[in-house]
Amino acid sequence: MAGHSKWANIKHRKGAADAKRGKLFTKLIKEISVAARTGGGDPESNPRLRLAIQNAKGANVPKDNIERAINKATGNDSTDYTEVSYEGYGSNGVAVFVEAMTDNPTRTVQNVRSTFRKYNGSLGTNGSLEFIFQRKGVFTIQAPEGIDTDEFTLTLIDVGAEDVEFQDNTFLVTCAMEDFGRVQKGLEEQKIEAENAELQRIPVSMVSLDDEAIKEVLKLISVLEDDDDVQKVYHNLDIQEHQYEWL
Repeated sequence: MAGHSKWANIKHRKGAADAKRGKLFTKLIKEISVAARTGGGDPESNPRLRLAIQNAKGANVPKDNIERAINKATGNDSTDYTEVSYEGYGSNGVAVFVEAMTDNPTRTVQNVRSTFRKYNGSLGTNGSLEFIFQRKGVFTIQAPEGIDTDEFTLTLIDVGAEDVEFQDNTFLVTCAMEDFGRVQKGLEEQKIEAENAELQRIPVSMVSLDDEAIKEVLKLISVLEDDDDVQKVYHNLDIQEHQYEWL
């Protein structure tokens, strides 16, 4: 993804998080619940849970909410969530990859399929977008006060970062999927906590649309993101900064 698109996407996500904080909290708590249920409630021995807690703290989820989610997930009355994904195309050939957690897969696939159809898209088979997206580790880090940015960049590269960008006092770090844990450990050794750290699906090719054509695809993405079962929506749409206001 082009640098401009990455930074614009970060700004959009922060703005969307402020506008839809309740839904964001729900998605983060759901990830904590699944991580605790599948790997245990101790973050020291459960890397997925440790990461989920870190991301929740970065979004200012209250500590009580986090602890409550862990306790419930490791108890007898936890909700049994299934992780599912859907691949398809919006209008004008824009690839859209949806990741969800649901207690009712039938409901979720029906809702996702209906949304694609409503906005002139269509669901495909799993694996149909494999050639469009690469799995990468992505870290967003607020620069600690007084840090030497050049030295820190070299440290990140030494522990496995493929690409390090710095803008507006924020580091955007990308690494290969298999180096995600290595970079995470390197940050822990530096006593630096990322604002957000996750495996993302990064498009290897982008689609640009004019202002009129892009609105329908942006609506598809927005409605999918608003679905309570949907955790993340990835796409290969090259959104210009002024077009984010329609998302």
